[in-house]
Amino acid sequence: MTSTTATATAVSPYQQYVYAYPHKTAYRPLPREQASLRDLWADEPKGALSLYFHIPFCEVRCGFCNLFTRIGAPDGLAGAYLDALERQASAVREALGAGARFANAAFGGGTPTYLEAAELERLCDLAEHTLGADLTAIPLSVEASPATASADRLAVLAERGTTRLSLGVQSFVDAEARTAVRPQRRADVEAALARIREVEIPVLNIDLIYGIDGQTEASFTRSLDAALAWRPEELYLYPLYVRPRTGLGRQRERAVSGSADRAASADAEWDEQRLRLYRHGRDHLLGQGYEQVSMRMFRRADAPDTGAGDYACQTDGMVGLGCGARSYTSRLHYSFDYAVDMHRIRGIIDAYTARSVEGFQHADFGWEMTGDEARRRHLLQSLLQAEGMPVAGYRARFGSAPGDDFAAELDRFAERGWLDGTAGPGLLRLSPEGLAHSDAVGPELFSAAVRARMAAYEVK
Repeated sequence: MTSTTATATAVSPYQQYVYAYPHKTAYRPLPREQASLRDLWADEPKGALSLYFHIPFCEVRCGFCNLFTRIGAPDGLAGAYLDALERQASAVREALGAGARFANAAFGGGTPTYLEAAELERLCDLAEHTLGADLTAIPLSVEASPATASADRLAVLAERGTTRLSLGVQSFVDAEARTAVRPQRRADVEAALARIREVEIPVLNIDLIYGIDGQTEASFTRSLDAALAWRPEELYLYPLYVRPRTGLGRQRERAVSGSADRAASADAEWDEQRLRLYRHGRDHLLGQGYEQVSMRMFRRADAPDTGAGDYACQTDGMVGLGCGARSYTSRLHYSFDYAVDMHRIRGIIDAYTARSVEGFQHADFGWEMTGDEARRRHLLQSLLQAEGMPVAGYRARFGSAPGDDFAAELDRFAERGWLDGTAGPGLLRLSPEGLAHSDAVGPELFSAAVRARMAAYEVK
């Protein structure tokens, strides 16, 4: 083992999945007088916005899940939630004013396909008729589960312009799915995939998880090959995380209770297992004609381009609707309250469905994006992509060089072998080892203020 690899592996590679910066646990209540949506969006560029609808319902809650979601929607709750979405959409449309244009859209959750076919039609109508997003002309991505990918729902999504459908499979090995507290049978997964291919949505993504207890390279290969049999345009490989207040989290607490040494030893062994499985999965997909886009994302080389349109996540705004969504302006990131505990989530959903149009005219919780935070977000979101970050674009936006603004962090990355030394002076790019450690790279770019807020947040 080289000294560079030894240094890299001394750092825990699985600290936090950074899909947005900062995390909602850094958000805090906003003063009502400073949080008018009309004022927040008044001077923002609105020519290429991203639209996101959050549906907080699932048929089951997987053992690893800490997303903002609840099991089921009893007593007409789904309809009441769509009513609230319509009121929020009206308030948001008024706040955005004339000239707002959406460059892409996504339905996430939860499980958007928990909604019935007629309810999905209504969701698309809200996007198109209330907010003015032309779903047939822009990329539209929708998340689904095998149990809810029914023929009638898929027909609606295909007809309304869905260009990408992401199916959460996690494992094709039934025993592994049960271990992850995800009750499903491979036969049902295969049937769902057949239905998805029948409606000819251009891009199929399949999510798989590695790091499940008892999973080996051989069993992971079985899942990979089962997925590859469907020639998905995209595959996401997610490392398993065990988080507080989840089913697996409670199992882990019982297993290592009272022994810090046992917990540390288990963590080290698990890190080694996940890294080994990640590298195995990465190499397997690269050998099958897939290109690595990020640590998690692999795309078939001949897949159609149905990307984000002209939206740039580093600079353009996002409009999120639904009680688990977040929105981004250049000055403020904002959302509703956040929770993991099921009782708290139910309360937040109930409060959301009871809001009037006027109640949706302001932001509740948020984080102010100062110049320093904007720099961190730009670097983080760019660097975690396999293609890296052009230095010229960063300098044009901020008037400074990333090497000056983040000298200490970039020096550490270079010392650990996480930066690609062959990229040239005009490009910052992670090495293969750096990509493998993306979940350590991201957290090291958090500001001290964000770290303090997240540390002080009580997960509830």
